[in-house]
Amino acid sequence: MITHQSTEERLGRDEVLDLYGRHVNSGLARLATLMAAPVIARAEGDHVWTQDGERLLNCGGFSVFLLGHGHRPVVAAVARQLDRLALTGPMVYHEELARAAAVLAAVCPPGLEYVYLTNSGAEACETALKLARMNGKRHTVSTEGGFHGKTLGALGVTGKAAFRAPCEPLPGPVDFVPYGDADALAARLTADSCVIVEPVQGEGGVRIPPPGYLRRVEAACRAAGALLIVDEVQTGLGRTGRMWAVEAEDVVPDILLCGKALGGGVMPVGAVVATAEAFAPLNHDPVLHTSTYGGNPLAAVAVRHTVEAVLREDVPGRAALLEGRLRTLLTTALTGCGHLVKEIRGRGALFGVEFHRRSHAGEFVLELLERGVVVCPTGNALATVRFTPSAFFGERELGQLAAAVEGSAAALARRHGT
Repeated sequence: MITHQSTEERLGRDEVLDLYGRHVNSGLARLATLMAAPVIARAEGDHVWTQDGERLLNCGGFSVFLLGHGHRPVVAAVARQLDRLALTGPMVYHEELARAAAVLAAVCPPGLEYVYLTNSGAEACETALKLARMNGKRHTVSTEGGFHGKTLGALGVTGKAAFRAPCEPLPGPVDFVPYGDADALAARLTADSCVIVEPVQGEGGVRIPPPGYLRRVEAACRAAGALLIVDEVQTGLGRTGRMWAVEAEDVVPDILLCGKALGGGVMPVGAVVATAEAFAPLNHDPVLHTSTYGGNPLAAVAVRHTVEAVLREDVPGRAALLEGRLRTLLTTALTGCGHLVKEIRGRGALFGVEFHRRSHAGEFVLELLERGVVVCPTGNALATVRFTPSAFFGERELGQLAAAVEGSAAALARRHGT
């Protein structure tokens, strides 16, 4: 039993996993052992290092590390703020929240003016669902395969029954319709409805809807008097090659959700950005929804400097250029096991490789890790492997990724035939 250790001492991998098994989560500890998962000790840019000193290329992180790890301007700003004013209690006014809200609203689609900072994307979803209720929208339409979080309200609109079942009954009523089918969605709408939808389904397997889908969803909401929530937690801030994925179809929702990359890979933070009309209930009575740590100075300064970095470094433009490179790289490198691959999908710096069998996807993740590349599975579509590199991937990183994908594809081909 560990009672004390100096700041210089480091635990070994086995010691870390032992503590995980006894005090964090025994299931996670078993999974780490089965996968030979590394324990990460530090990170910088596009790489992470294990406790053994092995350097890994990070193409994972669930879209958090759009700026890479330790983006210097964001880290420096948060460090300065830490010395000045780290946290406040609720209902305390401070400059950084005001400035962060103004900067974020300024880069959102026109009409989205009010910003509520949260501690995560799931909390942003909870806030949006409460706002919908406050606006009289008691019925929700969501999509099959969609993912909005695992807190109770967010789970209730997440389109995977296996996640929902252990926690039912969940807040409702909620109707789930096929993703990409605007007619099916429109058929469920009334003036008492809100819709929550992703412009690209991340956890759903990097599903990209048919052209015009979001515009038709928006039109259906306006015709029915329904409220539209667009979840850009994974796609926002340039990940898909535009500041917001909805810009591809000139869609302006009533409420936009963002998170993941919003803290610059430095602070956990999410946000709800709403029109004045949708936000009116909270403007009228601010205490209807509060959060002790939501909008704290550290998170707020991270948001402001992240948005400024996204603009200054042209992150959407970088991601747009990466799209073609990644598509060609993955298509070429996976030729060796092409018979195992069903489809390669992507937009900007967000790609998914769908295998015919989920077991092959799992093997592919482990093969990539053996070759020094970290990627993410997709929780709602386990046959798909997700790639979410930073927008700053250069020739060296792309070369390392290509070699790892090609080697992993060859290993799968040897195991399962060509």
